[in-house]
Amino acid sequence: MSELTEQIALDPTSFIGIPLALVGAVFLSLGAQFQHRGVVKVESRTVDTLGKGLSFNQLALLLARPSWVLGSVMLGLAIVFQLSSLYFAPIIVVQPLGAIALVITSILNSRINHVRLKHKSIIAIVMCVGGVLLFVGVAAFTAVDKPVTDQHLITILIILAVVLAAAGVAFGWMRRHIRAIFYVIMAGVLYGFVATLAKVVLGRLQQGEFEWLTWLCVVGLLAATGLGAYFVQNAYASGPPDLVIAGLTVVDPMVAVAIGIIVLGEASQAPLWANGVFVLAGVIAVWGVFRLARNHPQTRI
Repeated sequence: MSELTEQIALDPTSFIGIPLALVGAVFLSLGAQFQHRGVVKVESRTVDTLGKGLSFNQLALLLARPSWVLGSVMLGLAIVFQLSSLYFAPIIVVQPLGAIALVITSILNSRINHVRLKHKSIIAIVMCVGGVLLFVGVAAFTAVDKPVTDQHLITILIILAVVLAAAGVAFGWMRRHIRAIFYVIMAGVLYGFVATLAKVVLGRLQQGEFEWLTWLCVVGLLAATGLGAYFVQNAYASGPPDLVIAGLTVVDPMVAVAIGIIVLGEASQAPLWANGVFVLAGVIAVWGVFRLARNHPQTRI
């Protein structure tokens, strides 16, 4: 029994993070559906901004939409459960579980809007979820939690600064020609950093360290959250909610997991074959997002 225990990299309490992440996925799905409904209503009653980004006036009008506010509350609950799951388990294990939200959102969106998903769309969804679940299945027994050092934190913040600058420049340069998939991918990338920085802050709190680097981490987290949220609202305006969730639950964890593996070393004890599975599963899941963007009946791209 002791030999078997040594082969399991995670502490038993780490598995508490898995059901918490699943509950968060349910709230993420419901929140996305309600927010999408609010954005579509606001956009339909104002000047069309497709491809230009939502205006400040439209963003203000969203606050008056009960559906959007309810969706925001549910997304807030999703964040609470996600942070709770990160407290117990490594990013590499719990973050990808949000892909379950894609299945729930696809079913809800199909029923509510009476839109029958194409065969190709269903295959794309299966690729997204299958790739992520394959990833988690291997990561759950090969990942390890690592203490976050100052060097880790500085590296993550530098990468985030570059990503934020690149996202801002790309949006300003291509604002009138942006398609839904751009908003989906960029929001997913930024939220991947949000999950990582949240894990870093929680880790440093556990270590009893909360100085200027941690405060800088909080600032970066808020910046990534704000810009990511703006991209998400624009994605709702130009694409169906399940496409948005596909990006957030595939790109988001892939970015967070990449940082967890490369910067934090959470897969340092994983065997060679496991790393091969990680790459294969990531390719399958991301390919599924692009297939869904191309074949979804409601995608305006």
